[in-house]
Amino acid sequence: MKARAKGTAPRIETQAVHAGQAPEPITGAVMTPVFLTSTYAQKGPGVHTGFEYSRTQNPTRFALEANLAALEGGAGAWGLAFNAGVAASTAVLAALLEAGDHVVAGDDLYGGSYRLFDKIFRRLGVSFSYVDARDAAAVAAAIGPRTRLCWVETPTNPLLRLVDIRAVARACGARGVRLCVDNTFMTPFFQRPLDLGADLVVHSTTKYLNGHSDVVGGAVIGRDGDLRARVAFVQNSMGGSQSAFDSFLVLRGTKTLAVRMERHQQNALAVARWLESRPEVERVLYPGLRSHPQHALARRQMSGFGGMVGFVLRGKTGGSRGALARARTFLRRLRVFTCAESLGGVESLAEHPAIMTHASIPAERRRALGIGDGLVRLSVGIEHVDDLIADLEAALG
Repeated sequence: MKARAKGTAPRIETQAVHAGQAPEPITGAVMTPVFLTSTYAQKGPGVHTGFEYSRTQNPTRFALEANLAALEGGAGAWGLAFNAGVAASTAVLAALLEAGDHVVAGDDLYGGSYRLFDKIFRRLGVSFSYVDARDAAAVAAAIGPRTRLCWVETPTNPLLRLVDIRAVARACGARGVRLCVDNTFMTPFFQRPLDLGADLVVHSTTKYLNGHSDVVGGAVIGRDGDLRARVAFVQNSMGGSQSAFDSFLVLRGTKTLAVRMERHQQNALAVARWLESRPEVERVLYPGLRSHPQHALARRQMSGFGGMVGFVLRGKTGGSRGALARARTFLRRLRVFTCAESLGGVESLAEHPAIMTHASIPAERRRALGIGDGLVRLSVGIEHVDDLIADLEAALG
């Protein structure tokens, strides 16, 4: 193994285990304690140790935030942990926008993000333009005088399209627009948007960062101190900060992030290649396949391809009705994969975006994007890949 140069930062595998987690100073406990307290004793009015109230300050949450900052942003980065991914997204929008402002967003988004934009912030006077963010020129063309933020996912949910972060960051930076990237699918183990020019990164820590499907959480990470102050003010003023126990659970999850992501990718690539060989499957969506139209960008921008796979089933009887019937049958027959929403846990999940995770998106918009009745999304877990493929084969029937 090649030795690291003296003074260089540890690799991400080491950071995941140690960053933000010095042994507890009184007892020497190696694991970060769970500080289940709502308030802290003060020696006198305003005379305290830096901790007053747990919505604002909690040592367990601070440890998680430091860990996430190190993983995603490195030296000089900051992190803020929230009680849900949508709480993190809400804080970014509330911190950066006011009535009359405009946002350019990718047109293929998690359904919850679209719902937040369209049903909450639009009603508060913020306008949104949805563009195909695969085209940086289209993003640039959509920016107007009141545009304050550009919001993209890459890979997108559920179509696994890629956004050239560096190109979009250049387009936004030239016009004074902040770029926020949802990095939930890739995690900092496979992709670091801040290094590519993004201003902010958001995560649903419910997913891969936690990795065990037992907690709901979110995070915002950045490097600009002014942005931290603005987002932290919203976190404290509106609530939504992560609880101590849930922070502990996510921190436990990040310790194994590297080994889990490697296994997720290994299994997902094998599943995607197998699905491509099946006559029942019309198309497979996975950036690690050479057939993916942006495979070259994936290799350039990411250090891995992740654990999410999409595929489109052919209808037995033809048309969308046949595809929907086949998808329903397929999902009911699965035994190792679980038919459920969410993603990123150690167990494999399968879902139908049009009916489940993206039902909040209007049907005509789903059709225009290509979220059809035959589309199935897999979150490929860490089980033995032979068992996963056998389960898929039996469900295809």
